[in-house]
Amino acid sequence: MLYLIGLGLDKKDISFSSIEKIKKCKKIYLESYTISFPYPVKDLEKFLSTAAKKKIKLIISDRELMENNIKKIIREAKYEDIAILIYGDPLAATTHASIIEEAKQDKIKYELLHAPSIFTGIANTGLQLYKFGKTTSIPKWQDNFKPMSFFNIILENQAIKAHTLILSDIGLKLEDALRELAQAAIANDKDILGETIFICSKLGTRNEKITRTKISQLIKDKKLQAQIKEPFCFVYPGEMHFFELKE
Repeated sequence: MLYLIGLGLDKKDISFSSIEKIKKCKKIYLESYTISFPYPVKDLEKFLSTAAKKKIKLIISDRELMENNIKKIIREAKYEDIAILIYGDPLAATTHASIIEEAKQDKIKYELLHAPSIFTGIANTGLQLYKFGKTTSIPKWQDNFKPMSFFNIILENQAIKAHTLILSDIGLKLEDALRELAQAAIANDKDILGETIFICSKLGTRNEKITRTKISQLIKDKKLQAQIKEPFCFVYPGEMHFFELKE
């Protein structure tokens, strides 16, 4: 059996049902290439060992392992119980939905165990979830590749007065994300410096920090930037309901 297990946003978010599954697994993989964890992985391993009342050893799965050897991992589940632990919810990213498709093709049984994710955690901003549009992501630009398509999603959501959740690529520094956002706005002939944005750091954890500020203020406030730790995301609000404005 293959178990895709959501960890939630903090290391103690994992469900009791998930712990029960982990206890009987022969191998436990930790998907680590789509997120910068808001806590040390060793702390997670220690917590899981305590909760399961047995020694839990996590196999750290980077991009190479998950992309080049995922078929091997899935096929292991044909003969023994295998778990893949995923930050947030296992179906919050299309990357993990492809694992299910692979399991189906190989006729391998699987089970999903859900958990809190960024898509519910953003409600901590005081914004209403049903008013969010499409989600987008700011990629880490390369010297010869600087995609700005994420800004098109913002514009589409603004056109229907919807909020935009903007995720950040793993390893992308806050100052670089702000620079890319500003440059994409200029390329689209938009002046966004005076507009409001939410910046969320370590959402859903004890060290959560949510700041509502002007984009221009965030760009120039180095002290505030230093307080924002990975993982972080932005929320670019659309038209705000009076209830949201009171938050």
